[in-house]
Amino acid sequence: MDIATTVYEHVKLLPPAKAYQVLNFVQWLECRPSTPTDMITLSLRLQETLYVLQNQSLMTQIACSIKTYQQGTGYQPTQEQLDEGD
Repeated sequence: MDIATTVYEHVKLLPPAKAYQVLNFVQWLECRPSTPTDMITLSLRLQETLYVLQNQSLMTQIACSIKTYQQGTGYQPTQEQLDEGD
């Protein structure tokens, strides 16, 4: 018996709610990154994004920055300050 048939035989005996859990897990497996390092990177990026989105202070800073950028009144570093990063 191949793996697909074995999985099918097990799943068809489950109640519908449990079968949907198996399906959700399979779909998750299909969507996840192929290598563990990609998964870790994605996870860290997701954690960082969630941290920013859930941090009211950072979101306020971002909103203010967008507003001043759109108005052309935001902070503009001098050439000397830009060169310091080199």
